[in-house]
Amino acid sequence: MIKNVYYELENAATLLAPNKTVLGKKSVDETGREIKILGGSRALIVTDPGVMAAGLISLLENVLKSEKIDFEIYDRVQAEPPARIVDEAAEVARHRKFDVIVGFGGGSSLDVAKGVAVMATNSGKAVDYVGMNMIPKRGLPKILIPTTAGTGSEATWVCVITDEGENTKKSLYSNLLLPDVAILDPCVTISMPPAITAATGFDALVHSIESYVSVNATPYTRIMAYEAVRLIATNLPVAYGKGDDLRSRYNMLLAANLAGMAFTSGGLGACHGLAYPLGTEYHMPHGESNAIMLVHIMEFNLMARREKYAEVAAAMGENIDGLSMYEAAEKSVAAVKKLLLATNISSKLSDYGIEEKDVPKLVQGGLKQSRFFIPNPRNLTAADIEAIYRKAL
Repeated sequence: MIKNVYYELENAATLLAPNKTVLGKKSVDETGREIKILGGSRALIVTDPGVMAAGLISLLENVLKSEKIDFEIYDRVQAEPPARIVDEAAEVARHRKFDVIVGFGGGSSLDVAKGVAVMATNSGKAVDYVGMNMIPKRGLPKILIPTTAGTGSEATWVCVITDEGENTKKSLYSNLLLPDVAILDPCVTISMPPAITAATGFDALVHSIESYVSVNATPYTRIMAYEAVRLIATNLPVAYGKGDDLRSRYNMLLAANLAGMAFTSGGLGACHGLAYPLGTEYHMPHGESNAIMLVHIMEFNLMARREKYAEVAAAMGENIDGLSMYEAAEKSVAAVKKLLLATNISSKLSDYGIEEKDVPKLVQGGLKQSRFFIPNPRNLTAADIEAIYRKAL
């Protein structure tokens, strides 16, 4: 339970969320009907080679065929998607006159689908719209169906792309990127291997914790983030160890979705900022890089948000009765370390081939992500960033 709950009467709280969310077993079967409700008849499915290789796409194909929806598949999405992928797929959408975009896959596929939907109706290139509310025209209707339980992209107003020219991640933020429909079907997530289950699950946990302790947290985001933390702590070990356990897959999808809405309205933090260079420089999966950095950022932030980190510890099942606030806050770090151990993820950069000589490059990459430091509980200097990376070795 969250103790001593109070909210700031003076501060306006905004909640950003999909127009409609469908959660449940075999809910992917609703896709064709949802396309028709949106007035669509020609769908471009945006996905990636991994989804194709796993055979998951047949679930969606069969549904659309049964509803007599014309469709084509764009399956060239890459991890940490380059901006050019969004531009390429958007040109396909324009040229072939599709009237609805369906994102089907992990966070990269869903982000690309959001980008394609808006770029199909806007001129220029995706990188032209990096920043806050830079997109002028509404895009095509979009339906997002996650096949992993991690990014929460189906619930967010963010499209993350890689600017290959600058070798850095950049983000588009806009209400126009929020999906018209999000479909959460645990049946399409049961084929995730344990390692991907763990990495994506930790991505959701980072979203939850960072938004919970964010200086921009709201009543909505705290409620959703707390429940997401609780669900992940309880269900991630089960989903990792027993991938066909549908209940844990359901709860992980719900947690990732709640966490996505929480950070969309409440912000993230330094963990994301320092994880991004691991992806751009070393091509590490986003969820894994977040998992590696989480405990190190939490230890750095503890002094500034002790009460909130204590509540995170309670949400993760730690007994904090009778402890001082500092001791209780430290329990949150201990809980995360236990979950890392249970899912076989190391939080040491050296275990991934990163050496001390790499630190300056990481620091420079982290400084490029300073937008994430604004909602973080503590301010960061270049010296702080270097110290965190060195400790993470």
